[in-house]
Amino acid sequence: MLEFHPEVLEAIEQRRPVVALESTIISHGMPYPQNVEMARAVEDIIRAQGVVPATIAVMHGKFKVGLTDEELHELATAKNVLKLSRRDLSYALTHEIIGATTVSATLIIAEMANIKVFATGGLGGVHRGGEDSLDISRDLEELAQSSVAVVCAGVKAILDIERTLEYLETKGVEVLGYGTEYMPAFYTKDSPYRVDYRIDDVAVIARMMQLKWRNRLSGGFLVANPITDEFSLDHEVIESVIQEALKEAAQKNIKGKDITPYLLQAVSDKTGGKSLQANIALVKNNAFLAALIAKAYWEI
Repeated sequence: MLEFHPEVLEAIEQRRPVVALESTIISHGMPYPQNVEMARAVEDIIRAQGVVPATIAVMHGKFKVGLTDEELHELATAKNVLKLSRRDLSYALTHEIIGATTVSATLIIAEMANIKVFATGGLGGVHRGGEDSLDISRDLEELAQSSVAVVCAGVKAILDIERTLEYLETKGVEVLGYGTEYMPAFYTKDSPYRVDYRIDDVAVIARMMQLKWRNRLSGGFLVANPITDEFSLDHEVIESVIQEALKEAAQKNIKGKDITPYLLQAVSDKTGGKSLQANIALVKNNAFLAALIAKAYWEI
């Protein structure tokens, strides 16, 4: 069911580095046309490092590994695009509908395609109040099972960072801080919570990937890459906005897969678009780092 963009297929066949990209950020994370502009800019950043980007989605009954310009535009503008996790993949294939892959679904398809590095914005995780609701993103389970390195700006700020890190520790996922000892909080560059290991050199990350998987230690890596100072937002302001958005979501009884896009949009509205600018900046920053890691991994 895999359908490769010719550029991606050629890179895989020639054993050149490829970076996977998710597609829910296009369909659910940003409005049009910013979503298309962001997606193309991110792919260009990866190509500039001599690495091939592979935006992943489900379209017309196929797992798409790399999108054409026409497919990207279709995904960005289509109505009622299904947000896909593991449980949704067979439904989307059967009904040949357009589906955007979350981190979890992207991890599944990236591993099928033998792509070892994946860049995204923020990781899903344990939702606030998750100890009662049991609302835990499938992202964490797939990261624990898939032998892929995920580069992100930490856990989404709307989530419970501390419990998410505890969950990852239980699942045996190495949490690496690139140039930092503290877990980034998506819109802000750090949080009170420490990562497992600070790593300052992409060659070290690549070597860890090689040794882990060569020795049949399955599972992924989380590479936490802080947002740059220029775009990092004030933690107290963001936290206040998130608390307000959470109360509104509870009043409207918004739950499940709808909660994350609702909260991200609410935070963007309440910050006058500053959080959207930060989101775009951190995705680009993560794509750049992912390209460097992919190059270093394939060199060894």
